[in-house]
Amino acid sequence: MGKKPESPDVVQLGFLGAGNMAEALARGVLRADLLRPRDMLASDPDAGRRRLFERELKVPALEDNRALVERSPVVVVAVKPQVFDKAVAPLGSLFGPKKLLISICAGVSTAHVEEVAATGTRVVRAMPNTPMLVGRGMAAVCGGKHATDTDLAKAQRLLGAAAQVIRVPEDLMDAVTAVSGSGPAYFFYLAEKLAAAGVELGLADEDARLLSRVTFEGAAKLLAESADQPEELRRRVTSPGGTTEAAIKTLDAMNFGPTVSAAVKAARDRAGELGR
Repeated sequence: MGKKPESPDVVQLGFLGAGNMAEALARGVLRADLLRPRDMLASDPDAGRRRLFERELKVPALEDNRALVERSPVVVVAVKPQVFDKAVAPLGSLFGPKKLLISICAGVSTAHVEEVAATGTRVVRAMPNTPMLVGRGMAAVCGGKHATDTDLAKAQRLLGAAAQVIRVPEDLMDAVTAVSGSGPAYFFYLAEKLAAAGVELGLADEDARLLSRVTFEGAAKLLAESADQPEELRRRVTSPGGTTEAAIKTLDAMNFGPTVSAAVKAARDRAGELGR
């Protein structure tokens, strides 16, 4: 077993919450050589998540959130939105104008973060997604009333180690959450259902899953590397009177487009509810 990394007195970046999104961001920062493991610190009540940071990333990890905030000028709050107040409110007095708080909690507004944290805290709200784990994430950021352009640029640089990053007005952040934050799950869900349909047609489960997985992988790569929009790529595969056209017509007849829109709106609305 490797030696547990020592916890430094001062670091450059702290993760309050060491879940999957914090891990994805930490891995991206390390992969891009933005910081060294000893320049970061994580805190989490889950001993397993602390061990992962310490053993795999060599990033020191604590159970004490207070100690983390005290040592970190930049704090990424990466907890579930439902527990944001419980996690951050007891630490509010530790924040203030000298701290940059980057929240990646879905639905939690900068105004609410500023209300919970000490007066003058510089807040950046960010919405990344799980493909950050493989360095192919998408994220959006917006600033609170005390955040500077430098703060936003710093958040973009950190997130940019594992994602493409855009700035949007805060009133569109819940829409971002619904499109790209939850988007990977829609993708996985469709891959899951495509494989299940293959099994219904008589394919072995293993074969159906492979066909679906590699098809989605290739299609995603084609979309990423093409200058064409999705609708054009779809048209190229959809020959008049062919098999793909038959499938698309069935999807359209069953209101696939409106169903997707309704699902994304439901995610947007839920993000707003979580922030209240």
